Amino acid sequence: MGKTNVVWSSNDSIVTSATFFSLADNIVVSDMTFVNSYNYPFKKDGNKISAAVAAMISGDKSAFYQCSFLGLQDTLFDEKGRHYFKLCTINGAIDFIFGGGQSIYEECTLSFNGETLSPGTEGFITAQGRGDPKDTGGFVFNKCTLTGMGKTFLGRAWKSYSRVIFFNSFLSDIVIPQGWVAWRALGHENQLTFAEHQCHGSGSDMSNRVKWKTTLSSQELQTFTSMSYIDNEGWIGNLPLNMLG
Repeated sequence: MGKTNVVWSSNDSIVTSATFFSLADNIVVSDMTFVNSYNYPFKKDGNKISAAVAAMISGDKSAFYQCSFLGLQDTLFDEKGRHYFKLCTINGAIDFIFGGGQSIYEECTLSFNGETLSPGTEGFITAQGRGDPKDTGGFVFNKCTLTGMGKTFLGRAWKSYSRVIFFNSFLSDIVIPQGWVAWRALGHENQLTFAEHQCHGSGSDMSNRVKWKTTLSSQELQTFTSMSYIDNEGWIGNLPLNMLG
């Protein structure tokens, strides 16, 4: 966890309940932990699991280094803008990384708290909100670690052109073999970009993935996994922290 904790308890709408709002462009946050304590840590006799946002990130060129985002449902609202998360930890159980942002998560830990869900209930890591084919948004997870307890899908489509890519990441056995759910894009699966490349761990077995999963070309993979996907201006290299080291 980060050296400084910011804690708040709220479960209003996703646009009003966040513990931390970041609306400005060009911000850098280091060594902080954001917690929505409405239902985290989970207590059987406490509040039910519902949307309780720990952080909402809406500004462009936003960077987070060694930060933690702790909640259960809708933990990190990566709403819009270009974002870079390095060595961060995100906890949750349902749609706990969601929104329409254009973001790279590098060397982050995605911690699934499936033990908090009712028996037989599956979780979802991501719910990406790309809603237009011209939208550049998407979540790219590079060299990340997915671990925890229970069973979860890698993601489901919040909007009709949802884009999520896991690259060179460790996926533990908590991943449900099908991997992905069309959800709000049901019947339009060909519009989705749900891809996994060069991942490892027992959860990376793709033999039983949904038939409509995406296989990217080498050029497409390079486009999305290169830092230029979020930074074609050099803004990350100019940050006061050596985040690319």
